Amino acid sequence: MDLFEKVINSPGSPIAQMSRDIHGRYAFPRLTGEIGSRMRYGDTDQLVWSLNNYLGLANHPEVRAADARFTARYGLAAPMGSRMMSGETEDLEMLESELAAYAGKPDALFLNFGYQGMISLLDSLLSRRDWLVYDAECHACIIDGIRLHRGKAKSFPHNNIERLEAVLTRIEAERGDDEAVLVVTEGVFGMSGVQGRLRDIVALKQRFNFRLLVDDAHGFGVLGPDGGGTGEEQGCQDGIDLYFGTFAKAGASIGAFVASDAEIIWRLRYGMRSQIFSKGLPWPVVAGNRVRLDMMRNRPELRRKCLEIAAHLREDLRGVGLEIGDPSSAVTPVFLGLEAAKTAVFLERLRHQYGIFCSAVTYPVVPPGVVQLRLIATATHEHSDVTYTVDALRRVYEEVTGRSEMALSALR
Repeated sequence: MDLFEKVINSPGSPIAQMSRDIHGRYAFPRLTGEIGSRMRYGDTDQLVWSLNNYLGLANHPEVRAADARFTARYGLAAPMGSRMMSGETEDLEMLESELAAYAGKPDALFLNFGYQGMISLLDSLLSRRDWLVYDAECHACIIDGIRLHRGKAKSFPHNNIERLEAVLTRIEAERGDDEAVLVVTEGVFGMSGVQGRLRDIVALKQRFNFRLLVDDAHGFGVLGPDGGGTGEEQGCQDGIDLYFGTFAKAGASIGAFVASDAEIIWRLRYGMRSQIFSKGLPWPVVAGNRVRLDMMRNRPELRRKCLEIAAHLREDLRGVGLEIGDPSSAVTPVFLGLEAAKTAVFLERLRHQYGIFCSAVTYPVVPPGVVQLRLIATATHEHSDVTYTVDALRRVYEEVTGRSEMALSALR
């Protein structure tokens, strides 16, 4: 059978089956204009709740000026080659030192991309003899890394410490002397906005022999007294053996890092294939990330504003009876009882009648008959935006369904 014919005629995922109807509207939409809480969608102005721009750095004057300055100085070509061969720069080395200090670890390794970096990190750490234990709702980059793992992998239900304990107990009874264990979870789960139970997992290290890797893409720069992330927020950063963060969320940039013991970082520096065999990020990106990191550390008002908006949003959404789960970060989900056909109508009215743009997912991400909106609070939003948005959600839901009851008892 011809490969192309086979691919084209395969049913694919439920989203792929709907792709012709949703492309350019609910998938791959085009937002234009200056990055911020107000942008253009089509020919309308929108109040946007879909940007990974927690601290509002994407269009911050200091960041924009630094990006322009570094681009004029270095251009976008350098470094010319992989970091190991010809791509080392002073900014890279200084950025890693600054990241290690911020994460409270002895050393750090900067990575080109978060997704690529996580997959390669798991591959570099684990052998076919090792166990990988992970939260069932971990991000796709972790799941894809697990697919490449040649050893044993066990999941535990989301944030269920009792089940994790049971898995570790079983592994302890089965493992050989040369079989290591890595537990992987997230600081903040990106769809639900829920924090991982890091403190409880760290406490299990007193009874079980394992190392802990935390993907804190959504907590880094946002949570904690100094923005050091979810581990800092929960007071257990020292118990995290490998701390993984990215610049794609709070930093409104690109690039990632892993922070850990100096010897582990040294081994990763010479063992992560994704970094050894790929060209380094353009020099202006790395230099610009140093500016962003400095603002994360020294501009706490941006972090406070983001979290104030998120808290206001949660309070008002619950106040009108909406089901939002238990988020405690910049991300807030909203679960609505809507069939697929009415979901399209709901989003169209929300955008074109009220000028509100947010992301939405349906089955199979959530149960049939449910749509999940995903609202991302940023430092560029205002409290008046929250009031307007929550009122609009209530109005549109009533218009589309004819019901005033918005809570989903099935999700409680």
